[in-house]
Amino acid sequence: MKIICLLFLFAFSSLAQTESGEIKLIINTTKTDSGIIRILIFNQAEGFPEEPKKALKALSIPVKNSSAQTTIRGLPSGNYAISVFHDEDEDGVFKKNSFGLPKNSYGFSNNPSLFFGPPSFSKCKVEVNNKPVLVEIILK
Repeated sequence: MKIICLLFLFAFSSLAQTESGEIKLIINTTKTDSGIIRILIFNQAEGFPEEPKKALKALSIPVKNSSAQTTIRGLPSGNYAISVFHDEDEDGVFKKNSFGLPKNSYGFSNNPSLFFGPPSFSKCKVEVNNKPVLVEIILK
């Protein structure tokens, strides 16, 4: 009986120690209040920043007063990178011109400088642990 009690206590204590965190995400400087912000959250470099099927989470939030915000809860401790775009016509498509340059406003966690192409996961990663993390993205 003591062994069963000890096993139960051990299992319960390990569950209690599982860390989960949250990201408070703020996206600023939309051109208009129409449409929605599309968000992809990655916990790995593979697929970042454009492949929704390889993202850990994909969500959409409304635009209000030239910005949008949400809180993503229940994230296991680790590194995450976020990509967003303003989908003004709500068709779910990130549009590019004939040269491959974005037509939609877009942004990434850590607001990295962009030179040729999208930034790497490592430039955009933020560490999440048991404390809330504020991530502010300024659209380009």
